Amino acid sequence: MTQGYRLGVDFGGTKIEAAVLDAMGRFVDRRRVPNPGGYDQALAAVVELVAASEASSGHRFDCVGVGIPGSPSPASGRIRNANTTWLNGRALADDLERALGRAVRLANDANCMALSEAVDGVAAGAASVFGAIAGTGLGGALVVDGRILAGRNHVAGEWGHIPLPDARPDEDARCWCGRRNCLEVWLSGSGFQRDYQASGGEPLKAPDILASARSGDAAARAAVERLIDRFGRALGLVVNLYDPEVIVIAGGLSNAPEIVDRLSDALRPHVFSDHCDTPVRAALHGDSSGVRGAAWLWPN
Repeated sequence: MTQGYRLGVDFGGTKIEAAVLDAMGRFVDRRRVPNPGGYDQALAAVVELVAASEASSGHRFDCVGVGIPGSPSPASGRIRNANTTWLNGRALADDLERALGRAVRLANDANCMALSEAVDGVAAGAASVFGAIAGTGLGGALVVDGRILAGRNHVAGEWGHIPLPDARPDEDARCWCGRRNCLEVWLSGSGFQRDYQASGGEPLKAPDILASARSGDAAARAAVERLIDRFGRALGLVVNLYDPEVIVIAGGLSNAPEIVDRLSDALRPHVFSDHCDTPVRAALHGDSSGVRGAAWLWPN
């Protein structure tokens, strides 16, 4: 890196973003393009974004951090568990290093978000952080003392594909991964939409369902209540297992304060303790957290 500057890339399902941060974490350059939806085209898009970022910022970077859906396997280095399924089985780090001509460090996009918020976001100064992205999918991550806790198998914090706790008879659905009742089925933005429609609602996007709930629509309000209840059960499990100092929620659903502001209370009945005051906060940096965390993957 040059003079504390960092370059990060957020490899999202619908867009690819690159950003240059200065030593204080401020944006020097930021740009994004739609994800072209194919592997070779996406590699080319990253190369073009990095070149444009370097030209605009006036800095050349020897290494790049990249946040991705899924994660590289510790056994093969190939991507697994990505809901952008055409990444699975690909040697993305090797291919990016070859295309960019420099070192690349990959991390799950939820890991990047949690790291960003732990460094200088709503969890700054916390010794332990659990971060969740509730968007198209559902990702989770653990950060301890300012460092991503990857785990032996590099799946630490990956809560999207564990079953919904205390599932009721009417809570039974298959996930794209092949398992049943994964949290991603219920807590992602797409899961919220599916649940609303399955209960008789119109085929609306999550923001429109929330708008209907705010205007008093009974079906939409009921869907919000079900979502908060399920989040409470899922986050109670996180607290029982990990007991983080702060929980951070990012993704589209984090933009709804009527959801995030109630999650601390919603998780409390599911925690095995006589006392629980775990704060749940919306990510300070919003959808910038992913690309910022990717840039923080490399030391200064």
